[in-house]
Amino acid sequence: MNGSSTAFDSVLDLCQHQHRRIVLGVLAEEQRSLTLDDLTQAILKYNHQTSIAEASEDVIAEIRLSLHHVHLPKLASEGLITNDPNRQLVEPTEQFEHVQPTVSTILDADPTLEGPIQR
Repeated sequence: MNGSSTAFDSVLDLCQHQHRRIVLGVLAEEQRSLTLDDLTQAILKYNHQTSIAEASEDVIAEIRLSLHHVHLPKLASEGLITNDPNRQLVEPTEQFEHVQPTVSTILDADPTLEGPIQR
């Protein structure tokens, strides 16, 4: 098995959860650092079809906790992002740039996401 096949498999694994797909899609679209609030708003928009103003505190807390404890650490452990929990800031890495075409293809094929991801 070569390196590109392993990278492809890793990206597929990371994209299994919709929250991670949304995070990767927003990072690909924005090409800059984003806050935990930015990512929470994107998940509310694409997964819950609501704004942060209309969402319940429980839903917002659940999304933020899952990002903080599950999804962002998983993306960071694969080297696609750097995550600064103290500043609540997420940045795409150079490694992310290499897999971005694969991520974009997966996002384009996702029937649960309406339209292209934009923050």
